[in-house]
Amino acid sequence: MSRTITVVGGGLAGLVAAIACAEAGARVVLHEAHSTLGGRGRATPPPYVAHEGAHVFYADGAHWTWLAERGLVGRLGLPPARAALRAGFRLDGRMSRRPPAGFLRMVLDRRRSAPVDRDFHGWAAERYGEAAARAAANAIAVVTYDADTGRLSAAFVWELLRRVFAPRPPAVRWVVGGWAALIGRLADRARELGVGIELDSRVTEPPTSPAIVATELSSARALLGDASLRWESGHCVMLDLAVRRDARDSFILFDMDEGGFHECYSAQDPTVAPRGESLFQLDMPVREGEGAAQAHLRLERLTDIAVPGWRDRVTWSRTATARGRTGAIDLPGFTWRDRPAVERGDGVFLAGDMVAAPGMRGEISMNSALRAAEGALNAVGLSRAAA
Repeated sequence: MSRTITVVGGGLAGLVAAIACAEAGARVVLHEAHSTLGGRGRATPPPYVAHEGAHVFYADGAHWTWLAERGLVGRLGLPPARAALRAGFRLDGRMSRRPPAGFLRMVLDRRRSAPVDRDFHGWAAERYGEAAARAAANAIAVVTYDADTGRLSAAFVWELLRRVFAPRPPAVRWVVGGWAALIGRLADRARELGVGIELDSRVTEPPTSPAIVATELSSARALLGDASLRWESGHCVMLDLAVRRDARDSFILFDMDEGGFHECYSAQDPTVAPRGESLFQLDMPVREGEGAAQAHLRLERLTDIAVPGWRDRVTWSRTATARGRTGAIDLPGFTWRDRPAVERGDGVFLAGDMVAAPGMRGEISMNSALRAAEGALNAVGLSRAAA
C-alpha cells in the first residue's frame, strides 16, 4: 500500500482531512477539479462577497475546537445592537417580532427528548398543538432546506430546534469573510505542512488507496461506482441581494409560513458590501412537484416583507438552485449513524456533509474529515495522536 494519502476534493472536508493527515507526518496530495479551492465554501469576488453555502459557525463542538487550536478561526464579527430590533418571524403573511406562544413553550422545553422513529409534525402536534408544530418545522427549514421538515425524524428536528433557538450559551459566530476566508486559511495551513495541492485535477478513476474522497455524495457515487452512496437532502432556491441601505430592512427573518429564511451578511461584516449598501441572502425550499420558477416567486414575496421596496434599491443580485447538495436530513427511523459510512473498505474513506458523522452541514464535513484522516493514517502506520 502506498505511503502517500490521496485526497479528492478541495472543499472544507478535503482541506481539513489533508491538514490532519499532514500534521501526523503523512505525505498528502490533494486533487481539486476546479481552478480554485473551496467547494461550497467559495464566495463571489468583491465588492459583493456572497457565499455559495452557509456563512455562520457554531462554536459548541469539536469542529470549532479544532479550528481554534490551530488559530484558523480568524476575526469575528458582531452585528450592531440595533440589529436585534430588526429580527423576527414571518407569520400569517406578516412580519412578527414574536413567534407563537406554542413555539416558545416548545423550544424552552429543554428536558424533553424526541423519538427517532416518529415524524416531527405528528409528535410535536400532540404535545404543543398543530400550529406550533407547523411553525417550528418551517422555522428550522433554514437548516434542512426541506419544504416539509415536519415529515423528518422527530429526534433529528428536535435537536436542530434546540441547537438554533435555545442554545446554552448562544453558539452562533460570524467569522469575517465567512467560509471563503476560512478556506483561505486552511489552504495556507495545508501548504505550510507540505500538502501537494493540484488544481484543475479531475480524478475520474478510483484513486490508489489510502484515499479520502471529499466530494459531494453524487460525485463519490460515480467515482467509486458505489450505488449505495445516497442520502436524503434538501432542495431550495436562493437569492443573494445587495441594496442601498434602508432602516426598514430586516436583519434576520425566520419564515414560519413557508420555510424560507432571510439574513443580512453585511451587518456583522461590512467588508462584504460597499459602503452604504446591505447584502442579504434569502432561501426558500422547493415543494414537491413545484418548479424552481414558482419557488422563486414565493421567495420574492418573502423578500418583499424582509426588504421593503427592494426592487427600487437593487445594486447587485444573483439567483441559484440547490438540490441534493444542502446537507443530510434524516427520515423517521434513521439517525446520522445510518448515513453512508466514512470507511468504505480497501483503504478508501468518505468525507462530506452527507456521511455518517454528527453535526450540521459544515460540521459534518469537518467531523467526517477528521475520522477519515484517522483511518487513512492508520492505513499508513501513523496516528493523529502524533500531530
